[in-house]
Amino acid sequence: MRTLKIIEHISLDGVIQVSNCDDDFPYGDWTVPYRTPAGRDAVMAAHGEKFDLVLGRRTYDVWSGWWPQAPASPIGDRINAATKYVVTHRPESLEWGPFEGLGPDLVEGIRRLKSQDGPNLVLSGSPSLTSTVLEHGLADEILLIVYPALLGAGKRFFTEGTPARTFELIDSTALPSGVILSHYKVLGTLKAAS
Repeated sequence: MRTLKIIEHISLDGVIQVSNCDDDFPYGDWTVPYRTPAGRDAVMAAHGEKFDLVLGRRTYDVWSGWWPQAPASPIGDRINAATKYVVTHRPESLEWGPFEGLGPDLVEGIRRLKSQDGPNLVLSGSPSLTSTVLEHGLADEILLIVYPALLGAGKRFFTEGTPARTFELIDSTALPSGVILSHYKVLGTLKAAS
């Protein structure tokens, strides 16, 4: 059985958006000033030696414009080699592979993937997917790569209406750049206080 880990680069105020060619987000890739070899190594370790990806169509399109042409690197090579399971209504238009459309039912598609043998699954980007995955109890772990920045605007990690959940801290690492990696196990539904 495969596990599903959500890995997100996130600001202190919950923004995960970075600029790409078809939006007007004003901050570009605001994570760049905080990148270090120690951070790269920690993120690579969190992904694992081998993994597959679960991506929304927009994230797939953005990544497919970068990773296939990026200089060779351990993380780039792993991302390019990973099977990309893409949530899309247009699977015939996918080109960056290996890839597979997840089908019309996201929840059932992820349940099917998790029940199969294969490398663990990583979900990055796509706040609407993240919320759906958490709502249906499909995520096993979350790694938040928290940057010491407030953006005030942009797409947030959780969409409005994401159900309340509880988590157990597995590990937390502070990097000299001010970035904190917090790794959580998903426990379940948050119970109302009595």
